[in-house]
Amino acid sequence: MAIISIANAKGGTGKTTAAVLLAMEFARKGGKVVILDCDPLAFAAKWHGLPRTIETISVVTGVTFANLGSNLRMLQGQVSHIIIDLSCARDALVALAAGLSDLVLIPVQGCAMDAQGAAHVLDLVGQVQSNARGHINHAVVLTRVNSFVTTRAMRSVKALLASRGVAFLDVPIMERSAYRDMFEQGGSLYAMNEGRVSNLAKALANMQALALEVERCIVGPLHLQSNCSLARIGYKAPAEVSPPWKRAAGPTDPDVFHIVL
Repeated sequence: MAIISIANAKGGTGKTTAAVLLAMEFARKGGKVVILDCDPLAFAAKWHGLPRTIETISVVTGVTFANLGSNLRMLQGQVSHIIIDLSCARDALVALAAGLSDLVLIPVQGCAMDAQGAAHVLDLVGQVQSNARGHINHAVVLTRVNSFVTTRAMRSVKALLASRGVAFLDVPIMERSAYRDMFEQGGSLYAMNEGRVSNLAKALANMQALALEVERCIVGPLHLQSNCSLARIGYKAPAEVSPPWKRAAGPTDPDVFHIVL
């Protein structure tokens, strides 16, 4: 079972979009996925409640600092992936989720406010690492990236985060109309009509590449990607891989989870 938290102190950075895309692709590859929706507005739950629900994806709402640990214990061994959507979450919940996760993703668009929100999460991760005297696997994922335009603001954001030694995913989340449409139509991107959705094939390829990159990051070290190409995205579907993680049996602390090779 892999636990992925998605956090940024600023709203509108693409946290729920990232959570749904990853859940959708993990489910397509045979996984059973739960999204823990920490947002009082419950956008992930609203997507899940639309027609054409994906049976192997569940969404749990009302997740708080007090019940996160019990939710994770209840799901242990029952699912392949837990994705914690930390939209609107308070610092204590973000810190707790980070400490319990195999990977923390921090979505950032090309603006200074997103970078400041990301820096706040990075500070929380640093505090948890210091208190626990251990490493938390974490990385920034660039969102709503235009494949043809790299703005000065985006370059500034990358430079700021790179100066802090922050790792970037090699695969950004591109700006695609399909990612907006899915929150109106519900269901999977794979069920959309290609004739009615602009660049659907590219949206699918982006989602596939993102999930593959996240799978690799869960079990491998993350390195600083200070020169990460914003347009580096393969539009051909990546080769299928089996999820490379398994859950360690009998952890000493029921709220601590480990990835073993």
